[in-house]
Amino acid sequence: MGRGYQNDYSSSAKHMYDLDMRKNKARTMVAILEDYLGGLENLNCLNVGGSAGIIDLYLAEYFKYVIGVDIDEKAISYANENFLKENLEFQIGDAMELKFASESIDIVISSHVYEHVPDSRQMMKEIYRVLKPNGICFFAAGNRLMLNEPHYNLPFLSIFPKALAHIYLRALGKGNHYYETHLSYWGLKHLTRDFDVFDYTEKVIQQPAKYFTEYMLRPDSFKSRIALFMAKYFIWIVPSYLWVLKKVE
Repeated sequence: MGRGYQNDYSSSAKHMYDLDMRKNKARTMVAILEDYLGGLENLNCLNVGGSAGIIDLYLAEYFKYVIGVDIDEKAISYANENFLKENLEFQIGDAMELKFASESIDIVISSHVYEHVPDSRQMMKEIYRVLKPNGICFFAAGNRLMLNEPHYNLPFLSIFPKALAHIYLRALGKGNHYYETHLSYWGLKHLTRDFDVFDYTEKVIQQPAKYFTEYMLRPDSFKSRIALFMAKYFIWIVPSYLWVLKKVE
């Protein structure tokens, strides 16, 4: 595969334990899924790469049953110690080899996970396998063509070839190895080619109150107007996408 897992990602990514930030993301997930599907109360949900369980705790208020899976043992231990609920469980697991029966899951969440997985294509195959017919994957994904790489807060990092990205990180004292592997808009379309894709990116920018994204994009602000213009006319350079993926046979 060429690279292993980031087995202890949460230790260097403290935002995984940020209650407000993670809850905000969960509210957006639920709003999009309810807009697309209607009620969620009779559906089960698998959150792949959910880390410390904060998002899963919120999801459990809306779904019949929620399972959070992550390769990060420390994060899963934290979730099990802090978020007990009858319809919620956490498991240590590999996104590329999910321990669930085929066609057993109604909804899968994959939120900014693909770039952290050694083989993102294999992860998507597994998501497709475990989803029931017509099942849904909420897919949030960063674009390789972004001005600022959020994991290291460095401009253009994700755009550089890997060899140059490693040097860039070292030169600025941000690390020794650039692990994350982002894809462009077209790369993401190819990655999700087995699914029907419903792009919510523009809708979310247009209606931040409905989708609970006002903390990122204040309505009618200059930033929100620029974001909407990009989503309408230059979708390939939008820094992050929100897609609903539907399993098709």
